[in-house]
Amino acid sequence: MASLDARDLRGSSFTGADLTGARFRDCDMRQVKIISSVLVDVSVSGEIENFLVNGIDVTGYVAAELDRRHPERVLVRQMKTVADHREAWRTIETLWSDTLTRAERLPEPLLHERVDDEWSLVETLRHLVFATDLWASQLILGTPAPYHRLALPPSDHPAEALRELGLDPGARPAYAEVLSIRLERAALVRDILDHLTEERLRSRCPGTLPFAWDEPSPSVGEALTVVMEEEIEHRRYVLRDLRALESRRG
Repeated sequence: MASLDARDLRGSSFTGADLTGARFRDCDMRQVKIISSVLVDVSVSGEIENFLVNGIDVTGYVAAELDRRHPERVLVRQMKTVADHREAWRTIETLWSDTLTRAERLPEPLLHERVDDEWSLVETLRHLVFATDLWASQLILGTPAPYHRLALPPSDHPAEALRELGLDPGARPAYAEVLSIRLERAALVRDILDHLTEERLRSRCPGTLPFAWDEPSPSVGEALTVVMEEEIEHRRYVLRDLRALESRRG
Protein backbone atom coordinates (compact mmCIF):
# COMPACT_ATOMS: atom_id res chain seq x y z
CA MET A 1 0.00 0.00 0.00
CA ALA A 2 1.44 3.37 -1.03
CA SER A 3 1.99 6.01 1.64
CA LEU A 4 2.22 9.71 0.83
CA ASP A 5 2.99 11.08 4.28
CA ALA A 6 3.75 14.80 4.50
CA ARG A 7 3.82 15.26 0.72
CA ASP A 8 2.90 18.56 -0.90
CA LEU A 9 0.18 17.53 -3.35
CA ARG A 10 -1.49 20.92 -3.75
CA GLY A 11 -3.16 21.28 -7.13
CA SER A 12 -2.80 17.58 -7.98
CA SER A 13 -5.35 15.93 -10.26
CA PHE A 14 -6.53 12.33 -9.94
CA THR A 15 -8.49 11.00 -12.92
CA GLY A 16 -9.75 7.43 -13.11
CA ALA A 17 -7.83 6.54 -9.93
CA ASP A 18 -8.98 3.73 -7.64
CA LEU A 19 -8.84 5.15 -4.11
CA THR A 20 -11.00 2.45 -2.54
CA GLY A 21 -10.12 2.14 1.15
CA ALA A 22 -7.78 5.15 1.09
CA ARG A 23 -7.35 7.06 4.35
CA PHE A 24 -6.62 10.77 4.74
CA ARG A 25 -5.55 11.77 8.24
CA ASP A 26 -4.48 15.23 9.42
CA CYS A 27 -4.59 16.50 5.83
CA ASP A 28 -5.32 19.98 4.52
CA MET A 29 -8.11 19.37 2.01
CA ARG A 30 -9.36 22.91 1.49
CA GLN A 31 -10.91 23.56 -1.93
CA VAL A 32 -10.80 19.88 -2.93
CA LYS A 33 -13.26 19.02 -5.69
CA ILE A 34 -14.60 15.50 -6.27
CA ILE A 35 -16.39 15.26 -9.61
CA SER A 36 -18.36 12.41 -11.20
CA SER A 37 -16.92 9.96 -8.69
CA VAL A 38 -18.34 7.09 -6.64
CA LEU A 39 -18.64 7.86 -2.92
CA VAL A 40 -20.18 4.89 -1.08
CA ASP A 41 -19.57 4.11 2.61
CA VAL A 42 -17.45 7.26 2.91
CA SER A 43 -16.74 8.70 6.36
CA VAL A 44 -15.60 12.30 6.84
CA SER A 45 -14.67 14.04 10.09
CA GLY A 46 -12.65 17.10 10.97
CA GLU A 47 -12.96 20.86 10.71
CA ILE A 48 -15.68 21.17 8.08
CA GLU A 49 -17.09 24.36 6.57
CA ASN A 50 -18.94 25.01 3.31
CA PHE A 51 -19.09 21.27 2.51
CA LEU A 52 -21.09 20.85 -0.68
CA VAL A 53 -22.75 17.58 -1.70
CA ASN A 54 -24.27 17.80 -5.17
CA GLY A 55 -24.19 21.57 -4.83
CA ILE A 56 -25.86 21.70 -1.41
CA ASP A 57 -24.01 22.90 1.70
CA VAL A 58 -24.69 20.21 4.33
CA THR A 59 -22.59 21.64 7.16
CA GLY A 60 -25.57 23.32 8.83
CA TYR A 61 -27.56 20.10 8.80
CA VAL A 62 -24.66 18.12 10.28
CA ALA A 63 -24.08 20.69 13.03
CA ALA A 64 -27.78 20.76 13.92
CA GLU A 65 -27.98 16.98 14.06
CA LEU A 66 -24.90 16.78 16.29
CA ASP A 67 -26.47 19.37 18.60
CA ARG A 68 -29.68 17.33 18.72
CA ARG A 69 -27.85 14.14 19.62
CA HIS A 70 -25.42 15.85 22.00
CA PRO A 71 -27.14 18.88 23.59
CA GLU A 72 -24.10 19.43 25.80
CA ARG A 73 -22.50 20.97 22.70
CA VAL A 74 -25.08 23.75 22.83
CA LEU A 75 -24.59 24.16 26.57
CA VAL A 76 -20.86 24.72 26.14
CA ARG A 77 -21.24 26.95 23.11
CA GLN A 78 -23.67 29.25 24.93
CA MET A 79 -21.60 29.68 28.11
CA LYS A 80 -21.22 33.28 29.22
CA THR A 81 -21.31 33.54 33.03
CA VAL A 82 -19.49 31.64 35.75
CA ALA A 83 -22.76 29.87 36.54
CA ASP A 84 -23.01 28.74 32.91
CA HIS A 85 -19.51 27.26 33.06
CA ARG A 86 -20.25 25.43 36.30
CA GLU A 87 -23.47 23.99 34.92
CA ALA A 88 -21.72 22.82 31.76
CA TRP A 89 -18.94 21.13 33.74
CA ARG A 90 -21.43 19.36 36.01
CA THR A 91 -23.18 18.04 32.92
CA ILE A 92 -19.92 16.89 31.38
CA GLU A 93 -18.85 15.06 34.54
CA THR A 94 -22.22 13.29 34.74
CA LEU A 95 -22.06 12.25 31.09
CA TRP A 96 -18.53 10.91 31.45
CA SER A 97 -19.45 9.03 34.62
CA ASP A 98 -22.26 7.26 32.77
CA THR A 99 -19.99 6.55 29.80
CA LEU A 100 -17.23 5.05 31.93
CA THR A 101 -19.72 2.92 33.85
CA ARG A 102 -20.83 1.52 30.52
CA ALA A 103 -17.25 1.01 29.33
CA GLU A 104 -16.24 -0.80 32.51
CA ARG A 105 -18.66 -3.60 31.68
CA LEU A 106 -16.21 -4.61 28.96
CA PRO A 107 -13.10 -6.71 29.63
CA GLU A 108 -10.07 -4.52 30.27
CA PRO A 109 -8.25 -5.56 27.05
CA LEU A 110 -11.05 -3.92 25.05
CA LEU A 111 -10.48 -0.64 26.90
CA HIS A 112 -7.00 -0.61 25.35
CA GLU A 113 -8.19 -1.63 21.89
CA ARG A 114 -8.36 0.81 19.02
CA VAL A 115 -11.33 0.88 16.65
CA ASP A 116 -10.44 1.77 13.07
CA ASP A 117 -7.05 2.99 14.32
CA GLU A 118 -8.61 5.71 16.49
CA TRP A 119 -7.49 6.17 20.08
CA SER A 120 -8.62 3.54 22.55
CA LEU A 121 -10.62 4.54 25.62
CA VAL A 122 -7.46 4.53 27.74
CA GLU A 123 -5.61 6.66 25.20
CA THR A 124 -8.55 9.07 25.06
CA LEU A 125 -8.50 9.51 28.84
CA ARG A 126 -4.75 10.11 28.67
CA HIS A 127 -5.34 12.79 26.05
CA LEU A 128 -7.92 14.50 28.27
CA VAL A 129 -5.29 14.54 31.03
CA PHE A 130 -3.01 16.35 28.57
CA ALA A 131 -5.73 18.84 27.63
CA THR A 132 -6.35 19.64 31.30
CA ASP A 133 -2.64 19.92 32.08
CA LEU A 134 -2.20 22.36 29.20
CA TRP A 135 -5.33 24.52 29.26
CA ALA A 136 -6.19 24.41 32.96
CA SER A 137 -2.93 23.86 34.85
CA GLN A 138 -0.38 25.60 32.63
CA LEU A 139 -2.55 28.38 31.20
CA ILE A 140 -5.21 29.16 33.81
CA LEU A 141 -3.19 28.38 36.94
CA GLY A 142 0.22 29.27 35.52
CA THR A 143 1.81 26.01 36.71
CA PRO A 144 5.21 25.85 34.94
CA ALA A 145 5.55 22.06 34.53
CA PRO A 146 2.13 20.48 35.03
CA TYR A 147 2.33 17.53 32.68
CA HIS A 148 1.84 14.00 33.94
CA ARG A 149 4.14 11.48 32.31
CA LEU A 150 1.16 9.54 30.96
CA ALA A 151 -0.55 12.56 29.40
CA LEU A 152 -1.04 11.97 25.68
CA PRO A 153 -0.77 14.94 23.30
CA PRO A 154 -2.10 15.06 19.73
CA SER A 155 -0.26 12.66 17.46
CA ASP A 156 1.31 15.42 15.36
CA HIS A 157 3.40 16.85 18.22
CA PRO A 158 7.14 16.57 17.49
CA ALA A 159 9.14 14.06 19.51
CA GLU A 160 11.51 16.75 20.80
CA ALA A 161 8.59 18.67 22.33
CA LEU A 162 7.35 15.51 24.04
CA ARG A 163 10.75 14.90 25.60
CA GLU A 164 10.90 18.48 26.86
CA LEU A 165 7.56 17.98 28.61
CA GLY A 166 8.61 14.63 30.09
CA LEU A 167 5.84 12.71 28.32
CA ASP A 168 5.87 9.01 27.50
CA PRO A 169 3.32 8.47 24.71
CA GLY A 170 4.44 4.87 24.22
CA ALA A 171 3.57 3.86 27.81
CA ARG A 172 0.99 1.12 28.36
CA PRO A 173 -0.59 1.91 31.74
CA ALA A 174 -3.51 0.02 33.25
CA TYR A 175 -6.98 1.50 32.96
CA ALA A 176 -7.25 1.99 36.74
CA GLU A 177 -4.06 4.07 36.84
CA VAL A 178 -5.19 6.32 34.01
CA LEU A 179 -8.67 6.68 35.48
CA SER A 180 -7.21 7.82 38.80
CA ILE A 181 -5.17 10.55 37.08
CA ARG A 182 -8.15 11.52 34.98
CA LEU A 183 -10.38 11.94 38.06
CA GLU A 184 -7.73 14.13 39.70
CA ARG A 185 -7.71 16.39 36.65
CA ALA A 186 -11.51 16.60 36.59
CA ALA A 187 -11.43 17.63 40.26
CA LEU A 188 -8.87 20.32 39.41
CA VAL A 189 -11.23 21.85 36.83
CA ARG A 190 -14.06 21.67 39.35
CA ASP A 191 -11.93 23.52 41.90
CA ILE A 192 -11.06 26.23 39.36
CA LEU A 193 -14.75 26.72 38.66
CA ASP A 194 -15.65 26.74 42.37
CA HIS A 195 -13.30 29.68 42.96
CA LEU A 196 -13.96 31.49 39.68
CA THR A 197 -15.30 35.04 39.56
CA GLU A 198 -16.80 36.93 36.63
CA GLU A 199 -13.76 39.21 36.52
CA ARG A 200 -11.35 36.28 36.51
CA LEU A 201 -13.38 34.56 33.79
CA ARG A 202 -12.73 37.48 31.45
CA SER A 203 -9.07 38.00 32.41
CA ARG A 204 -6.05 36.72 30.48
CA CYS A 205 -4.46 33.46 31.57
CA PRO A 206 -1.13 33.93 33.37
CA GLY A 207 0.42 30.94 31.62
CA THR A 208 1.68 30.80 28.04
CA LEU A 209 1.09 28.31 25.27
CA PRO A 210 3.93 25.80 24.76
CA PHE A 211 5.46 24.43 21.55
CA ALA A 212 6.33 27.93 20.27
CA TRP A 213 2.71 28.62 19.33
CA ASP A 214 2.84 32.22 18.20
CA GLU A 215 -0.43 33.19 19.83
CA PRO A 216 -1.28 35.34 22.87
CA SER A 217 -2.54 33.64 25.99
CA PRO A 218 -6.32 33.19 25.87
CA SER A 219 -8.73 34.43 28.49
CA VAL A 220 -9.67 32.07 31.32
CA GLY A 221 -13.09 31.67 29.73
CA GLU A 222 -11.56 30.75 26.38
CA ALA A 223 -9.25 28.19 27.99
CA LEU A 224 -12.15 26.62 29.89
CA THR A 225 -14.12 26.41 26.66
CA VAL A 226 -11.29 24.46 25.02
CA VAL A 227 -11.16 22.05 27.98
CA MET A 228 -14.90 21.43 27.76
CA GLU A 229 -14.94 21.11 23.98
CA GLU A 230 -12.22 18.49 24.25
CA GLU A 231 -14.31 16.64 26.82
CA ILE A 232 -17.53 16.56 24.81
CA GLU A 233 -15.98 15.79 21.43
CA HIS A 234 -13.79 12.96 22.69
CA ARG A 235 -16.69 11.50 24.62
CA ARG A 236 -18.62 11.46 21.34
CA TYR A 237 -15.80 9.46 19.75
CA VAL A 238 -15.74 7.08 22.71
CA LEU A 239 -19.47 6.44 22.37
CA ARG A 240 -19.00 5.68 18.68
CA ASP A 241 -16.24 3.17 19.41
CA LEU A 242 -18.00 1.63 22.40
CA ARG A 243 -20.79 0.52 20.09
CA ALA A 244 -18.26 -1.31 17.94
CA LEU A 245 -16.51 -2.89 20.94
CA GLU A 246 -19.80 -4.01 22.47
CA SER A 247 -20.91 -5.64 19.23
CA ARG A 248 -17.51 -7.30 18.90
CA ARG A 249 -17.89 -8.75 22.36
CA GLY A 250 -21.21 -10.23 21.26
